[in-house]
Amino acid sequence: MLSRGQIEAASDFLWRLWSEGRHTDEVPFEFRPQTRAEGYAIQAVVEQRSAKPLFGWKIAATSTAGQAHINVDGPLAGRLLAEKAFPSGAALPFGANHMRVAEAEFAFRMAQDLPTRREPYRVDEVTAAIGTLHPAIEVPDSRYDDFTKVGAAQLIADNGCAHLFVLGDMVGESWRALDLATHPVRAVNSAVAHEGNGGSVLGDPLVALAWLVNELSGLGITLHAGEVVTTGTCVTPLPIASGDEVTADFGVLGKVSVRLI
Repeated sequence: MLSRGQIEAASDFLWRLWSEGRHTDEVPFEFRPQTRAEGYAIQAVVEQRSAKPLFGWKIAATSTAGQAHINVDGPLAGRLLAEKAFPSGAALPFGANHMRVAEAEFAFRMAQDLPTRREPYRVDEVTAAIGTLHPAIEVPDSRYDDFTKVGAAQLIADNGCAHLFVLGDMVGESWRALDLATHPVRAVNSAVAHEGNGGSVLGDPLVALAWLVNELSGLGITLHAGEVVTTGTCVTPLPIASGDEVTADFGVLGKVSVRLI
């Protein structure tokens, strides 16, 4: 396991890249994570850099398209910082975004704490702890020149490719009567439209949420009431450029949009 000094050095290195819009081949070998656990230890330091309580969590690579996009074989968790989270309709700087995609996602704000425990949480237990459902757009990014080559440990250390997050309005309780796995989702900009559904997200966004809860529990982390979890892209990541306006349409569940400037 990396030492505390190595963990902090790796986090400092990646944070500087994120703050300055720069990229690297890999984390330097002397403090490069080799395991998921080391990646999460580095990621945890990111939370300490925020002046506000943690906004929530993201799940990367919950769909086949998402896994192919970053070349991993399963999901990864990342932290959503309050300074990087915005309401629908926000105008956000495109900057030096390297991944250049937007993702339409189901997001959930929790109403109850889900503390760590030995027994895995069931989907119905996690669903009962949800407060509200929201349509959302994630604009991810990576601090690596080629994020398809560095592997899961380094992607986790890089906060699971977190960058900007846009949370739409909450949906009424009627969503609980819907099958989110088959619910259609459409993401569009001025030139492209991608369609999908909740089944792209580990088969069901609620299954993805349970995965996140259990991933955190295994790390000794409680998912707290008030935190938001965005569960991964329901559509093939939508290509974006500066000047685009992106809208994610969730039908009866509403729309969410962001303008990139």
